[in-house]
Amino acid sequence: MQKKKVIVSVINDLVTDQRVARTCHVLQELNFNVLLIGRKLKTSKPLGKMEYECRRMRLLFEQGPQFYLFFNIRLFFVLLFTKADILFSNDLDTLLPNYLISKLKGIPLIYDSHEIFCEVPELQSQPFKKRIWELLESWIVPNLNFCITVNQSIANYFFNKYNKPFIYIRNIADYAKGSAIKSRPDLNLSTNKKIVILQGAGINIERGAEELLESFNYLDNSYLLLIIGSGDVITQLKDNATRFDINHKVKFIDKIPASELRHYTANANLGVSIDKDSNLNYHFSLPNKIFDYIHAGIPILATRLPEIERIILKNQIGIFIDHHDPKHIAHQINNFLSNPDYLEYKTNTLIASVEYNWNVEKQKLIHLLTQIDI
Repeated sequence: MQKKKVIVSVINDLVTDQRVARTCHVLQELNFNVLLIGRKLKTSKPLGKMEYECRRMRLLFEQGPQFYLFFNIRLFFVLLFTKADILFSNDLDTLLPNYLISKLKGIPLIYDSHEIFCEVPELQSQPFKKRIWELLESWIVPNLNFCITVNQSIANYFFNKYNKPFIYIRNIADYAKGSAIKSRPDLNLSTNKKIVILQGAGINIERGAEELLESFNYLDNSYLLLIIGSGDVITQLKDNATRFDINHKVKFIDKIPASELRHYTANANLGVSIDKDSNLNYHFSLPNKIFDYIHAGIPILATRLPEIERIILKNQIGIFIDHHDPKHIAHQINNFLSNPDYLEYKTNTLIASVEYNWNVEKQKLIHLLTQIDI
């Protein structure tokens, strides 16, 4: 019997998107033939060996309105001329071509909203662009049959806005107990530093990265800030490190695959997630890195955002900042890593890692897929 084919589309370059990779693996487990479509940037790293077919589209533009226009047009024609039994759209910026093709071909469409797209801070100062995305979302989402998002708070948001049920499937990492981790010398990291890590593919404005870096002005040389990933403020962070004369306390690493990132995370002492409560998208967020920190066995420093606070308090795996003053952040880091109770928090992360397990969470996706008539 010929396998059913599903086309999964996402707007990034496929290198570091753990959620989409997990989705594709589940689809494979259910005996689907998977095609993952994204884009290729000038700076994109090779994908390496993939267990499913991948296609990265080259575009004339890499940002701005022209990029979104050409990406959607290109994706539309790829979907039009590629046979598929199911379409799987990740985030609002891939939804329009998927929706149009699902109607033209009469095939099911699954929509996975990784965030409240229209409330990202980058759109708040651009009301015209925001309005375009809002009109697109309000036109399509009420007409969808299969909707997913990343946590209960965002699922509630969409239900209240569109009266449309969303299943929440949290972006929990695979639980890889006992798998070998490289040592600090293997990673060219100091063996006698207290390492604080900030990681992510979206180290952007309003995520507290600038204040975190500045806080190292108030920490001694026994501390090292490890920033791994990409985002809008990386260049500014590098400039600030030079301006504050703290380059010896900060190490930047460009975005790397999850299989490599896990080694750095596990060698840190503290994981940071201090997004500002400045917009609905951040307010309801539950970043991937929270679960990466848990699985790496490192406690967390976070802001009191509802989804994050619930997990940290329930499991006693971290502490919070009350505001983003750099001196306060430094104080919280220093006190926590010097506290005898730190080891208890670290032990709690290992206990929590058994509960927060993709093998459990993915059952929601499997159940959804088995309900679709194709």
